[in-house]
Amino acid sequence: QVQLAESGGGLVQAGGSLRLSCAASGPTVGRVMGWFRQAPGSNREPVASISYNGGTYYADSVTGRFTVSRDNSKNTVSLQMNSLKPEDTAVYFCALDRNFWTTASEMGTATVAYWGQGTQVTVSS
Repeated sequence: QVQLAESGGGLVQAGGSLRLSCAASGPTVGRVMGWFRQAPGSNREPVASISYNGGTYYADSVTGRFTVSRDNSKNTVSLQMNSLKPEDTAVYFCALDRNFWTTASEMGTATVAYWGQGTQVTVSS
């Protein structure tokens, strides 16, 4: 069992920045780590993910504004969010894939083995 602990959410004005961090309690060798978000009344959707070897995937809506990174020695993944928009408002979840040695783009809600508890990000206009 792996636990994921997120931090870094909050309230920010449009155009501002936030950084989310997530620490896994167990090894993440070979697994994709990523971030999903869920707005009220919407399905949980992928935001960004990163493979163990550093390959990345970004949703079209965040490309050019968000950057995902990981530190394999510490089992952590981070999401730097810049130029935030009100439509980025959601609960953000850290995730660890169940499969090994897959690409970042292969991660989806059906392949997630572990979820974090979620952290609220609110962007005011």
